[in-house]
Amino acid sequence: MKFPGAEEFLPLEKSLPALKDAVTRCRGCDLYRNATRAVFGEGRKSSRLVFIGEQPGNEEDREGRPFVGPAGRLFNKALAEAGIDRSSVYVTNAVKHFKFEERGKRRIHKKPTSAESRACRPWLEEEISAIRPRTIVCLGATAAQSVFGPNYRVTQRRGEFEEHPWAPQATSTVHPSAILRAPDDQREIEYKKFVDDLKKIAATM
Repeated sequence: MKFPGAEEFLPLEKSLPALKDAVTRCRGCDLYRNATRAVFGEGRKSSRLVFIGEQPGNEEDREGRPFVGPAGRLFNKALAEAGIDRSSVYVTNAVKHFKFEERGKRRIHKKPTSAESRACRPWLEEEISAIRPRTIVCLGATAAQSVFGPNYRVTQRRGEFEEHPWAPQATSTVHPSAILRAPDDQREIEYKKFVDDLKKIAATM
């Protein structure tokens, strides 16, 4: 079955409340079939700083809110250490439905395909357009390639700022989940590097 992408599910009104309501009815790709719900972004419309992750995780899918699982808790801790108030930023994901495979009773995250990211991109574009932030921060490769294009490499361009059609400046860093997956002896090092990235971002605001 061929899916049409999100474009035809966008509402006429492009406010954040209208988009959040409409995304619940999106059938733009096949991910809606198994996910509990679409998870839209969260935060102030006046936010100058937007963080974009990959997709909702297991807890996000169940609660209907972004960045509330283990990676979200690490993200909150790092934001606080960097001097960034979580309540002042907007957080969302490049893909709005949770992609997973079942292993026993567990639902294990699966990386969205490039086609799934492309199908969902209209939601992200309208979301950012409604906020008009000063800075966009992509967390991980899926988000970065959705924003910057398929050839973008976080490993090569992490922490570099550049102009973007969606915002005066945009950059990338790792996703907090990558820190959680790091070996024990590397996790604290990777976490410190992540906090340093966030401090650099805070200094530009």
